[in-house]
Amino acid sequence: MTYFSALGNPFSGSGFPSTGVPGTTAWRALLALAVVFVLLATTGWTALRKHDLASGPRAAALMAWEKGSFAGHPLPDPDASAGRIARYFKTLDSAQQRTLARRYPLVVGNLGGAPVQLRYRANHSALLKARDTERDRMTDQRLTDEGRQDAENRMHRFESMLRPGRQILAFDPTGRGRAAEVFGDLERAQRVSVVVPGVDTELVTFEKSSMPYSAPVGMAKSLQRQQHATAPYVRTATVAWADYTAPAGLGVDAASGGPAQDGAKRLNDFVRALPATSRAGSGAASGGAPREAASPKVSLFCHSYGSVVCGVAAHLMPGDVTDIAVSGSPGMRADNAAQLGTSARIWAMRDRDDWIADVPHMHVGGLGHGADPVSAGFGARHLSAAGAVGHTGYFAPHTQSLANFAAVGTGSYADAGCDSSDPECSSVP
Repeated sequence: MTYFSALGNPFSGSGFPSTGVPGTTAWRALLALAVVFVLLATTGWTALRKHDLASGPRAAALMAWEKGSFAGHPLPDPDASAGRIARYFKTLDSAQQRTLARRYPLVVGNLGGAPVQLRYRANHSALLKARDTERDRMTDQRLTDEGRQDAENRMHRFESMLRPGRQILAFDPTGRGRAAEVFGDLERAQRVSVVVPGVDTELVTFEKSSMPYSAPVGMAKSLQRQQHATAPYVRTATVAWADYTAPAGLGVDAASGGPAQDGAKRLNDFVRALPATSRAGSGAASGGAPREAASPKVSLFCHSYGSVVCGVAAHLMPGDVTDIAVSGSPGMRADNAAQLGTSARIWAMRDRDDWIADVPHMHVGGLGHGADPVSAGFGARHLSAAGAVGHTGYFAPHTQSLANFAAVGTGSYADAGCDSSDPECSSVP
């Protein structure tokens, strides 16, 4: 929920209490509605610019895919399960797979179950075309000055994403855009960490040169480095997952669960499509037992509105998701951890400078996201965020918050530093 970041703390001097809320239900409802209307009156209504599935380059690619065929057979349903997609690609040799990726990069690059390296290749091709499109738009006199500037910003972002070594697992330039990037070896990882960001996440803000650790790429890259330092013997991969349409700016969408519902479905689909890893051991080719495929353990690191997405997704997550850690959370659309309906451990942190503490944690008339995950009654394990500064400082190097995330992501629970209010939080069987 970075939609307050440009405003500082909107509740300072507003007359609203910064801690505690009056007890009666009626007063709490009035307070919540007053907060919403004050914010909307002072900043203006901003609506979520929808990710239009009926138009744009990806929609055109999907239409071509659905009408197409390959080697004399129809192409699989792009909405099919990851298992079915994986089985289809196993019927193709490597040359055929590359041909399919070259013909339909915006489909293959986003297809759960398709080979990971093939998705990287397809998204590289899609990014090349998207970059060239934006470069042409930069000099298109039919556009406004603002439109040409937007094209330049997107062109530079795509150029950055095309740099050698980058592993783009998902890419869609439609509207504000979506993307996901992998750090580490996703195919061999024993543990996969997924960073789920919040409001104002789009292709242009997917990474930032200024304040890098406030953007998905910087968050994930920082976490991957810290996980390797924490447990170098554990094979980890970290994903910057911005593959949902986050609310844009302050408005009703950011205060509601609508965008989180769509994001939760996409997040569940993504987790279920993660590739299995091979357990250590001798292979069949050397005369030993064949390697066994095993699903990696998955940890979700959900920042701000991303924690709303994770809260909505939690009850449908597979058992491979062992941990859900939230930071700077406005709530998880639940009154307590038990209501999330998951066997995953729930972790929460908030630093002392985070203005999100002043947002009333409640749910009234469809607005608000429920109880505060760091409150004692919620039931999450309360981690220390020492060293983090502000709403977007949790992934900065040399902070206790980042070290704690890495301890969770690598399963090094004994190394997790608890907040003073919950000294037993790291006691995990």
